[in-house]
Amino acid sequence: MAIEEINSKYPEGKYPLQELTGQIIGICMEVHRYLGHGFLEVVYQDAVAYELNLRNIPFEKERKFKVSYKGKILPHYYIADFIIADQIILELKAQRGIADENYKQLINYLAVSNCPYGLLINFGELSLKFKRVILTKQS
Repeated sequence: MAIEEINSKYPEGKYPLQELTGQIIGICMEVHRYLGHGFLEVVYQDAVAYELNLRNIPFEKERKFKVSYKGKILPHYYIADFIIADQIILELKAQRGIADENYKQLINYLAVSNCPYGLLINFGELSLKFKRVILTKQS
């Protein structure tokens, strides 16, 4: 498996689930416009959940993913902020800048969940920041 930023995999700008990821980013922009930056992450999670419900976009909040090692399920697990339509992991942050650790966290979520797409959204700055990521399989 490989992880790539969507823009490098689909330079022509057309990729799977483009409309849905665009809606999700638009929701996050709406939340950021209304709340601004400075709240805790959980406040943004609640506002995004509210907006997803308003638009009838199917999601699950804080889904746990087990981690397997050599056929054994480990006692610790990952918890993704949102799973949208069983295909997109939405990970929210409310901090100054997106750190490499945040990006790596999303990559790990994609790997253990088998969800093909991820969005990393940061509400912690003056303007909303986001990254789109896609999980690809290599032979």
